[in-house]
Amino acid sequence: MEFKVGDKVVYPAHGVGVIKAVETIDFDGDRYTFYVLTILDNGSTFRVPVQNISAIGMRRVISMMQVEKVYEVLRDRDVPTDNQTWNRRYREYTNKLQTGDPIEVAKVLRDLALLRSDKNLSFGERKMFDKASRLLIQEIAFAKDTDEQSVETEINALFFGTALVEG
Repeated sequence: MEFKVGDKVVYPAHGVGVIKAVETIDFDGDRYTFYVLTILDNGSTFRVPVQNISAIGMRRVISMMQVEKVYEVLRDRDVPTDNQTWNRRYREYTNKLQTGDPIEVAKVLRDLALLRSDKNLSFGERKMFDKASRLLIQEIAFAKDTDEQSVETEINALFFGTALVEG
């Protein structure tokens, strides 16, 4: 997959970014090409080797059809209760977030939202909930070419018709 300057891409676990430049660097007799990527959420800049983009999972922002699949996951309440210990759940959720797959991120958000309806989330659970929420809202906003507040409102309505994601 090739990207060009100005393309919006998803860098797993970091969010949506924009390709700001493509740089070629000679190092120790070898030539390396990098995408210079700026993450929109926090302004972080990364140099991603072109040959590694598939290995790290960098990809284009999801399509509208994929947005609908994410919403289907968020609507699904017919999931078994996760009774494993928090540290096991945490590892599982961390792995899902690191894939950058919006369906997996949606599952984390849904599961934590359902857990939150039963009990108060711990600090770690809350941080993970916020991260999953931020990643999904940001990507869906770019996919739909709308503002993040509108997407946040849609996700809130999908869950409970009330505030799910707190600012």
